[in-house]
Amino acid sequence: SLSGGQQQRTAIARALVKGADLVLLDEPLANLDYKLREELRAELPKIFGGSKAIFVYATTEPSEALLLGGNTATLHQGAITQYGPTVDVYRSPHDRQTAEVFSDPPMNFLPVTVDGNGIRTAGGQAIAASGTLLGLSAGAYQLGFRPSNVYLSAANGAAVAMRGSVAVSEITGSESFIHIDTPAGRWIALTPGVRDAQPGQPIEFYLDPARFFVFASDGSLVRAPHRATAK
Repeated sequence: SLSGGQQQRTAIARALVKGADLVLLDEPLANLDYKLREELRAELPKIFGGSKAIFVYATTEPSEALLLGGNTATLHQGAITQYGPTVDVYRSPHDRQTAEVFSDPPMNFLPVTVDGNGIRTAGGQAIAASGTLLGLSAGAYQLGFRPSNVYLSAANGAAVAMRGSVAVSEITGSESFIHIDTPAGRWIALTPGVRDAQPGQPIEFYLDPARFFVFASDGSLVRAPHRATAK
């Protein structure tokens, strides 16, 4: 007679009350309504911290992993792509695959080529060598940047101007997700507040070179925003 959410909470309680040394939780909040899920997200770290057990917690939501802390293993097609302290994995993904897995909304990517003529996108747009782009060796790279680092105005170092057209606009109230079609593919911008962008509308936006993740052609990380020394 229990609802799905009540069954989910009962299952969590049954796992915890046994006092086991190892507790496996497979998306334990998936069937809960939003308000209760947020309450338990705040409560679970306290429960875990007061227990001597080892908790293995599976989730498809990066925000949940970041909230819980501890160590994170990112998986792709059944293989672990990286393991370590959660914040370190988020800040310094070893490769593009990990960056894609551990980003919600997904990380955006821009292919560029570095040669004697500077840095250019596949569409021929020149990008100044600044931020994490300084001193890159000649070759092909993928620049990764999170949706929260796509800006609708040129401010605070966002000096790389890009153009595209609006595909979809999702408004949550406190923030808006704008899906943008560009020559390099579809990107997502996460902006605060309500942005009434209509499908097909031309849009100009800006990127900050200091926020770029730089990946080699094989997908390995070359530079991350907080540690710009090349490998």
